[in-house]
Amino acid sequence: MSLDELRTLLDRHARPDQSTPIDDVLISKVGHTTPPAPSMSGAVLAVIAQGAKRIALGDRVYEYGAGQYLIASVDLPVTGEFLQASADRPALGFGLLLRPAAIAELMLQAPASPDPKAAPSGLVVSDAPAELLDAVIRLVRLIEQPRDRAVLAPLIKREILWRILTGEQGAPVRQLGLADSSLTHIARVVHWIRDHYNEPFRVEDLAQLAGMSVSAFYRNFQGVTATSPLQFQKQIRLQQARLLLATRPKDVTGVSRSVGYDSPSQFSREYSRQFGVPPSQDVSRLRTPEPALL
Repeated sequence: MSLDELRTLLDRHARPDQSTPIDDVLISKVGHTTPPAPSMSGAVLAVIAQGAKRIALGDRVYEYGAGQYLIASVDLPVTGEFLQASADRPALGFGLLLRPAAIAELMLQAPASPDPKAAPSGLVVSDAPAELLDAVIRLVRLIEQPRDRAVLAPLIKREILWRILTGEQGAPVRQLGLADSSLTHIARVVHWIRDHYNEPFRVEDLAQLAGMSVSAFYRNFQGVTATSPLQFQKQIRLQQARLLLATRPKDVTGVSRSVGYDSPSQFSREYSRQFGVPPSQDVSRLRTPEPALL
């Protein structure tokens, strides 16, 4: 019955922009299946109440559906598609943005756990326990209870974080809250690449930024992102190029240079491999990507 109530609440309160009156809470409603679309994951807990979605990260593929949740502990370039969604039975999802400071505060009260030797994967999927679904439902109910929202929403968000922190996928959540964890060091490099995607880099410099040896950095980066640093940068460049082409459809060469490509022909080849068609053909079908996780 809990999923039935969650579906009803999400369907009632979904907005086109996914926003809600509760900070860091998102609601998604999609009434059709979608082709694979690239986007950034964000650091988020996503719970599916109806429908199903497939997410590709590098060479890993994740599928999750009603009654399951996904945690993205790092903002990653992913490709997502809705597998089950229709006008009569739309895909419905709840999202909570994950804030490291809130997780770190809770970890002071969490049972001690050994720090994993390697950084955990940036994406994990599990079945949602009844306690987690109950807390999510109570949080979404507060959309209709503005008098109680300011006091109770922060408490229930803490409860949700506690449930995932102490659940079977708690490792990446714990690492997100640790200032000196392997995941945090890799996330620092991920952010640097995202901010400097059009610049060349040396892996040795990235390893130094992460505070790791080159071999340890490469191993941990691959573990979190399912790609090498160069492949990660390429995905960011191509996603950014696709966004730019939506507003500059006749400037393929200029867009390729602005995202860091010296060779327009190389850009076209890699773009075709990533999106299935060359940029000149893709321009006509460009649209805002579907949300990655919700």
